[in-house]
Amino acid sequence: MPSAEYVTAFVTLFVVMDPIGLAPLFIALTQGMSARARFGVGLRAVTIAAILLTLFGLFGDKILVGIGISMPAFRIAGGVLLFLTALDMLFERRTQRREGHQAEPEHDPSVFPLATPLIAGPGAMATMILLAGAPGADTTHIVLVHLVMLAVLSCTFTLFVLASPLERLLGRTGTMVVTRLLGMLLAALAIQFILDGLIGAGVMG
Repeated sequence: MPSAEYVTAFVTLFVVMDPIGLAPLFIALTQGMSARARFGVGLRAVTIAAILLTLFGLFGDKILVGIGISMPAFRIAGGVLLFLTALDMLFERRTQRREGHQAEPEHDPSVFPLATPLIAGPGAMATMILLAGAPGADTTHIVLVHLVMLAVLSCTFTLFVLASPLERLLGRTGTMVVTRLLGMLLAALAIQFILDGLIGAGVMG
């Protein structure tokens, strides 16, 4: 694969993962956490996403076929889980749980929904399967595709680190407004995942 196509691969993964769009979502999902706690959540999320995307880049098609799961079904499942998170953001259920259970540990969104399905979602996993499984792909190509993926994740983590200064800029009221707005956008994204899955399964035209 020519070098220009690795640039295309970077752009494709960047658009699919959307690090810029994830930054405000990260703020909303880690609202009330310290900068240190946010750093840990962001690092865990990116690390877990890297592991998942590497697995799907190397064995994704075999994993899904082996356990009898189609990519449309995977998209629908991701959409349902994402929609539940959107409801929490829209109705402040997470905040109410914190206030009602002060002794409970802080909710950690690093695995769900940050690592998956937001960073390593069905789209990113499918993209890794397609990029790594390109016709004529050799070991060098597969390694370069994974390096491109790690570069995109590095951009994502950098924006996560900048989340605290951005939250201070917005203030509490601004953060609440953004949380509600992003909850609605997340709900729409979740429905889109479900619709894409239904179309891919042939249920909808």
